[in-house]
Amino acid sequence: MGISVEYLLWLLPVLIASSMVMAATRHERVPLILSQAIKTGLWTLSFLLAIALVLWVAMFWIG
Repeated sequence: MGISVEYLLWLLPVLIASSMVMAATRHERVPLILSQAIKTGLWTLSFLLAIALVLWVAMFWIG
């Protein structure tokens, strides 16, 4: 049992929007906003991938 690709594609606009909003609340210049948004997006994506990896390992360990 897995998650479909369509559900994973919903992650992209949410990740982009939340990263841009977080960056825009900290900076006023566009280059700084884009730089911070990329950093925040990569950090958030790596955090979500780490959670997914832990859940994937737990699924095989428990089940």
